[in-house]
Amino acid sequence: MFWIPRRPWYKHCTPVVDPKLPNMKKQLLLALSSLVLVDAFGQNDTVAVNTDSSYKVSEVSTQQGFATQPGAATTKVYKLKPVVDVPLTAAGFGWSLYAFTKIYSKDRSSVETIQSLNKNDIAGINRFSVDLYSPKALDVSNGFFYASMPFPIVLMLDKHIRHDAGKVTVLWAESMAVTGLLYTGSVYFHDKFRPYAYNPDVPMDRRTRGGAKNSFFAGHVALVGTSTFFTAKVFADYHPDSKIKWVFYSLAGIATATTGYLRVRAGEHFLTDVMLGTAVGTLSGILVPQFHKVKNVDSRLGVTPFFGGKEKGVLLTYKL
Repeated sequence: MFWIPRRPWYKHCTPVVDPKLPNMKKQLLLALSSLVLVDAFGQNDTVAVNTDSSYKVSEVSTQQGFATQPGAATTKVYKLKPVVDVPLTAAGFGWSLYAFTKIYSKDRSSVETIQSLNKNDIAGINRFSVDLYSPKALDVSNGFFYASMPFPIVLMLDKHIRHDAGKVTVLWAESMAVTGLLYTGSVYFHDKFRPYAYNPDVPMDRRTRGGAKNSFFAGHVALVGTSTFFTAKVFADYHPDSKIKWVFYSLAGIATATTGYLRVRAGEHFLTDVMLGTAVGTLSGILVPQFHKVKNVDSRLGVTPFFGGKEKGVLLTYKL
């Protein structure tokens, strides 16, 4: 059971970086400064815990002072490759921090350019977004964004995951770096007007701002998806037989979908921008841990060779 404060936690926080920096850049900079790579790579291989009472171990593991309780079995789950993970994470964060200074300082559009925008030039699936504009929805979407960034901290409530906090932190940072790289790259190299730029009810000063050309694709949605689905994936990898792992996946889906809805309602993104952001965030949060997963860990697909008289072959089994 978790205690939820009446006032959002981020209201109590005091920024420790330049307040002039864009909000998303602040989050990435804080995340980058929190990495402790020495601690991460100094740990032993990540383990998952099988609490099946039918399996017993004859001796207790005391690696790094962590005692495995009788009746629990340990299996390697993740393996990091510093020569790949460190450069990839550093490059992703480095490019993202640089790109944020550019994409939020694009040249303003002329009034003539904005007035020439035609709603009928927009694909039918996205056309409805032009009529939506809600500063309140924008504020709430930012709340979801800020709340989801530290969401993986809940994993530290589990002693087995907390045992490998450094490695989990590196995997989270790499997931966020991949998403940041894809998002900032798309916005940096491609200008696409946000829905509110087409809306005559929105003040012209806002419609002409440089940031109004950053619609493709939905960065808030992508980063929320990455952080929340990463949390669900890691918990499921440590506890593959847990009955509550679907709670984490459900929360991730709800948070990502709600953020997407709010961004469309706010006039910040078109539906297709949100759909792409959801796909990028979800895949990054799930696939980065998956690519680091040790083979044959909680494998649902089994491959067993058999030899029976004249018959020889391979038996494939899949555990539901």
